[in-house]
Amino acid sequence: MNQNQDQGAETNPYAHPQGVTRENTVVGYPAQTQETEGDATGGVIPYKNAPALIAYYLSILSLLPCIGLPFGVASLILGIIGLKKRAANPVIKGSVHAWIGIIVGGGTTLLWTTLIILFIVTISLSR
Repeated sequence: MNQNQDQGAETNPYAHPQGVTRENTVVGYPAQTQETEGDATGGVIPYKNAPALIAYYLSILSLLPCIGLPFGVASLILGIIGLKKRAANPVIKGSVHAWIGIIVGGGTTLLWTTLIILFIVTISLSR
């Protein structure tokens, strides 16, 4: 009977996860497996990597004229933090959100800084 159960476990993918044997499981409790996948959203929304997610949203806000500069700087900084968090723990997602925060936030920071400097120079030269 034990041999038949083992053969059934080989054909049934739900019998025991790979790497889990009957010796290291406790009856009545699910088998302990190492988490190798992300979350239920498939990594589309990196809620486990908050800096990357916040950097993404702040980069969109940094596109607004007149108020975009602080959002761009914050997006750039949080994007770098999000990439470091992703590198430290590859299970969590969010590298694309972090890169969008870095690129868009850095670009808008340069854009708004350049426009402010040009505005100040133009005002000072017109006097």
